[in-house]
Amino acid sequence: MLSQALRVEVRAHLEDLIPGSHPYVKVHERFKRDFGGSNAVTIMIEREQGDIFDRATLGKIRKVTQDLRLVKAVNEFQITSIASKKLKTIRSSTDGIETTPLMWPDLPRDAAGIARLREAVLANPLVYGVYVSTDLKAAVISVDFYDSQVDYGKAFDQIRAIAKSVEGDGVKVRMVGAPILFGWVNHYLPETVHIFLATIGLLVVLLFLTARTWRGTLLPLLAGTVSAIWALGAARLIGFNVDPLVIVVAFLITARSISHSVQLVARFDDEIAVGARDAATAARASMSALFKPGMLGVIADAGCMLVVLLTPITLMQKVAVIGTVWVLTIAVSAVVLTPVLLSWIRNPRGFAHPIDLSRPMQAILDLAVHLGTSRWRYAMLGGAAIVFVVSGLYSFRLTVGDANPGSPILWPDAPYNRDAAAINAKLPGTDRMFVVFAGKRPDAVKQPEVLDNIAEFQKYMVAQPEIGASLSIADVVPMAKKVLREDNPRYLELGQTPEENGELINIMGNSSEPGDMDRFIDTKSQYASVLLYFRDLQGQTIRTAVTRIKDYVRAHPTQYGEYWLAGGVAGVSAAINEVLLSGQIESVAFAFLVLVLCCAVAYRSLKAGIFFMVPVALSNTLTFSFMAFHGIGMNINTVPVAALGIGLGVDYAFYVVDGVREELHAGGDSLARALIKSLNSAGRGVLITASTLIVSVVLWSVSSLRFQAEMGLLMAIWLGISAFCALFVIPAMICVFRPAFIVGEARLDAPALPRCRVKTA
Repeated sequence: MLSQALRVEVRAHLEDLIPGSHPYVKVHERFKRDFGGSNAVTIMIEREQGDIFDRATLGKIRKVTQDLRLVKAVNEFQITSIASKKLKTIRSSTDGIETTPLMWPDLPRDAAGIARLREAVLANPLVYGVYVSTDLKAAVISVDFYDSQVDYGKAFDQIRAIAKSVEGDGVKVRMVGAPILFGWVNHYLPETVHIFLATIGLLVVLLFLTARTWRGTLLPLLAGTVSAIWALGAARLIGFNVDPLVIVVAFLITARSISHSVQLVARFDDEIAVGARDAATAARASMSALFKPGMLGVIADAGCMLVVLLTPITLMQKVAVIGTVWVLTIAVSAVVLTPVLLSWIRNPRGFAHPIDLSRPMQAILDLAVHLGTSRWRYAMLGGAAIVFVVSGLYSFRLTVGDANPGSPILWPDAPYNRDAAAINAKLPGTDRMFVVFAGKRPDAVKQPEVLDNIAEFQKYMVAQPEIGASLSIADVVPMAKKVLREDNPRYLELGQTPEENGELINIMGNSSEPGDMDRFIDTKSQYASVLLYFRDLQGQTIRTAVTRIKDYVRAHPTQYGEYWLAGGVAGVSAAINEVLLSGQIESVAFAFLVLVLCCAVAYRSLKAGIFFMVPVALSNTLTFSFMAFHGIGMNINTVPVAALGIGLGVDYAFYVVDGVREELHAGGDSLARALIKSLNSAGRGVLITASTLIVSVVLWSVSSLRFQAEMGLLMAIWLGISAFCALFVIPAMICVFRPAFIVGEARLDAPALPRCRVKTA
């Protein structure tokens, strides 16, 4: 498995992020070759002083346009700029309409030629403000790739090399698009590996300090390593890649493995302290006592991870499969392997260093005992209830999709997000959505009613502030009519009959290069695209746009066809957000159901499932409200973390509850003493695991990938809340409600023992 794990592919695939069964994606896949795919890249060449109309700058634009043809997997028919054949000047003559490229194949030779180019750009609404900024200081080159062939790493490196070759002399080059974004993610992969190794190093140091033994340090790490090797090896055998963005999920599962192993080591230490005959006897007793809560935690975590399969996105399904396998390996790597290795310890009563951190930990455990078994237990539960209600209400502000402009994967000051902000400030928008008008029969688009409908649709959509511009065949036809009427602006209008519109479309098509009209209309005039330029892909922006499109379609039906949503980057994002919204609700609901069923079966009581819902619900509402407060959206990268967090929120509680049950079922007659013993054994393991992991994941905050830094913070919050619930809330609930599946039917002593302490070795 190690040999397979070392060969697993670590890279991002855009197709893994796309929900193939969604109607929007089906439209996108059908028309992306002509209307624009999800791998489009926008490159802006900007002058710091003056405008772009000088030979040096125009030469740079032409060089970039030509060099892009050499980039691997680029679609040469989707390279568009003022230096390409696609953007043209339209003139009328005695022979009809003449279309000539704005600046192809040669640069203007003199000042007069540059002046003519400037005038041609200003007179063309399909170019001015779209491919050349309104202040004439910037021009863009757009390019698309064949989705099945694109390699983000190679495309990123080649495009960056092209950009560097023309930068300087007062010219800046900015780049955005999926290949650029994921290229930056791959660029930071070595840094991610370094942070991961540093986190493991810090974890080793902290475990060594808190556990004070080599067994308490190395065995939990060995358990995590074995699980990782088996899971990654299985991923390689199945043929799955590992996305760099889900490394946080990997660390979260590794944390679960370490946690289970720490519990076993802590129980082993307790058995040695109370006089176990030898290491083998102590290991056997530890495994017997903790096998049930350990396996219950593994099964609950695996079940919560498996429900992510409900999200019809390839990446989510891969994460669900690999994550489930990863979690299930803990049943062997921690629950079985750790006690087996403990049985071979030669000097179980020795310590590896003199530093003793038991006093501060004992103080925390004493506080947990006091608050859980005294009258303060009612205040504890009341406070937890208030926090739950407040955080639950606030969590409804959580944004589905991106919560901020730019990419949420990177920090706002990252080069990619700075480039996106600069391009959006100069031009209509870097992210595009195409809506398809689908006619019922060929030539439907030529109908005046259809073209009028499309034109009105464009006006309606650009009224949304986040949409900078729109483009369709309804913009092209009036230009052809105006040119035929000696450029008289009075004739800048659509044709009055289908025949007239058909003639205008045919004239434009016949005077253009093959394929030039494909981005507007198909050859049968049955399908036409309406291209919308978005300034950001925030969840609210896309939802507003989709709602407005549907509202317009309902209010303005036409007998000749209908509108189909939606392709392009923004269209695919809309599909992802809709899938995530429904998928997240389903995932959370089924994860809760899995948890309830696991607890009900394990403890043979439905009340057990409801009892363990409390720490899970509290940890999730607090985490979601934190995400809402800090502007962290629920996107494709956070869903698996949220699903696994449901299992994470209850694992610690299993050990504390089972410790109480074990003591009472062994003949104990005091609930307070049972809680004290459980907290000083299982609670100590919870404290060691949570504190070391929380401090360790703080290192992720220095990551250049904003997503990893934020997920590291969320992990710390989840771990902290889960540990707090296990140490403070669960004991209070046991004392107040005295559930039968824990205390049985016996009458026990009153729980109030505020000053009782049990020292452990």
